[in-house]
Amino acid sequence: MSLTLEDISRRVAGETHVDRVSLTLEPGSFNVLLGRTLAGKTSLMRLMAGLDQPSAGRILMHGEDVTGRQVRQRNVSMVYQQFINYPSHSVYANIASPLKIAGVGRQDVDRRVREVAEMLHIEHLLERTPLELSGGQQQRTAMARALVKDADLILFDEPLVNLDYKLREEFREELRTLFERRDCIAVYATTEPSEALALGGYTAVLHQGRLLQYGPTAEVYHRPATLTAAEMFSEPPINVLEGRVREGEVSFDSEVHFALDDDLAGLADGNYRFGVRPSHLTMTPRADDDLALDVAVELAEISGSETFLHVRNEHVALVAHLPGVHAFGVDEAIRLYFPVHRLYVFDGEGATVHVPRSAGAC
Repeated sequence: MSLTLEDISRRVAGETHVDRVSLTLEPGSFNVLLGRTLAGKTSLMRLMAGLDQPSAGRILMHGEDVTGRQVRQRNVSMVYQQFINYPSHSVYANIASPLKIAGVGRQDVDRRVREVAEMLHIEHLLERTPLELSGGQQQRTAMARALVKDADLILFDEPLVNLDYKLREEFREELRTLFERRDCIAVYATTEPSEALALGGYTAVLHQGRLLQYGPTAEVYHRPATLTAAEMFSEPPINVLEGRVREGEVSFDSEVHFALDDDLAGLADGNYRFGVRPSHLTMTPRADDDLALDVAVELAEISGSETFLHVRNEHVALVAHLPGVHAFGVDEAIRLYFPVHRLYVFDGEGATVHVPRSAGAC
């Protein structure tokens, strides 16, 4: 079953939630909707499910127009951020509920409930109630209820956001394995680029209700079509430096400049924006073309075993994503390096005009 959105828009009280989105999701595909809060992810999923109706455009399933059909007339399941389970029912009854509503026979219900419970490692919890479960177990129960229905389309609206880091990692790995064996379309919404990369499959980058780019996740990450797509698919966002190409040289200011190498030789003279990922900024040079920048520390933000280092000078403000814990004082003078061969280049309209040859290794 394929799902096709044809120029879909959704407007509510004069506000545009989804703006002219066209997208086709293929049978058996795992798709990530990536975007910041209010990017339109949930609005788009509700349109896919039939919970809301579009203001314009068509929705096709199996090539058939289902735009006006309500959610109960579509074979769709949805998992939300919250652990939505029936509190007075057992785990078994929670999982079985959509099958019973559909009139599935008792033996078939029992078989399918136990199969999906085993897949999600909650077969030993079937007689408990949700209030007797941990957060991770409650979310597994909600996911089992969505999976047991054997729906054509399964939607996950940031289902792991309320779980701790270790549980989220476990779920991501299990989700990839689960959907390798299913022929349905899975759609998973997240605000986190790292989660999109971990899940793989295909990614649609959304911003302010618009679809910026769609394709294999690794391809979208390594080869963003626009500066905005690059910013959305980077956490922290990709650093951007205003620069100029003139007479075979790139210059960011009077002191920081370098000759065009073979990789950048095709750039015509003019003004550009150059992007460098935070993870590519280092404290020590690693390649012959590493460019040195003298900066002052604004903030050293330590997160676990990583440090997000915010720095600036009179020309640029940057964020470096450094492995390890680094303690720096405010206004401390340091030198950062970034590799010229990993620069992205965007024109004045924000379109990508150059992707580094090393993009696949980013």
